[in-house]
Amino acid sequence: MIFLSAGDIKNCVTCADAVAAAEKAFLIYESKDFLMPDRMHLDFERNTYLLMPCLGSDYFSTKLVTVYPGNAGSDFPVVDGVVVLNDMRTGSPLAFLNGMIVTALRTGAAAAVSVKYLAPESAGKLGIVGTGAQAFYQVLLTASVRKLTDLTVLDLRRENALAFIEKISAHLPGVEIRLAECAEDLLQSSEIVITATTSDRPVLPECEELLRGKHYVGIGSFKPEAREYPEAMYKLIEKVYIDTEFARKESGDLLFPLKQKWIAEEQIQTLGSYILTDGTTSARAQTTFFKSVGMALFDLVLAQVIYEKAIALKLGTVLTL
Repeated sequence: MIFLSAGDIKNCVTCADAVAAAEKAFLIYESKDFLMPDRMHLDFERNTYLLMPCLGSDYFSTKLVTVYPGNAGSDFPVVDGVVVLNDMRTGSPLAFLNGMIVTALRTGAAAAVSVKYLAPESAGKLGIVGTGAQAFYQVLLTASVRKLTDLTVLDLRRENALAFIEKISAHLPGVEIRLAECAEDLLQSSEIVITATTSDRPVLPECEELLRGKHYVGIGSFKPEAREYPEAMYKLIEKVYIDTEFARKESGDLLFPLKQKWIAEEQIQTLGSYILTDGTTSARAQTTFFKSVGMALFDLVLAQVIYEKAIALKLGTVLTL
């Protein structure tokens, strides 16, 4: 068994590898060639513990995740965890991976796949709301599928936003990066908008004019009481594209609009089924919305890629159990 640190993982896979793994996972999801129970979801005070197993054809994985919103702005990550990859044939553990970097990579990659299939090919102006642990890879992986010209950043904590801008700027030469004064300012400057917050109320304004004609990616809401999007956005979309059917049960950005009849059940479609049936340009001229809550299948497919590349490159630390 090998341990793969954040550094090992970064040395194993490229952005293109991560996006390809996420797209493969979307298609496997539609084929049903896997076994993935609904994730165990335990809340205690403001914090959350997630247990996420998934069995594939050659490997199976288990991810243990903690979400501590109170860690924002501290030396501790909001989202942390580990991934264990096992051999399906023997059951033997093969790799113990840094779960924080796996989660950040696969979440950013899932968003990037939605951008690849739903955002106009000319879209080069990205807005990111929330600059926590997820934001860096959301931007980096989006930049791997679209040629970004502008990045607008918004966070409740101005100092966090400025630190994020300093960090990301080294990775995006030639991209104009600026701090938004407010959500309205960000919308005016963006063609693609990613929300990565833990908010329990919409982080975007009730203004159809500002919201119209953009591709939205919601990755923050994974609890029934958490919401990032206003009613006005739902009035503009024909579909809500989701990563997994479990999203219907878990995210306030689906549960609340359904309850309020802003959208109907038949308007919700998995992104994988869209890729298989119409994944051309049919949605790209519209206002589009991808809602991701994440799934263990993403972790499994990406962990397999990381493990196999690590073995080939002789990376990682051997552990004796």
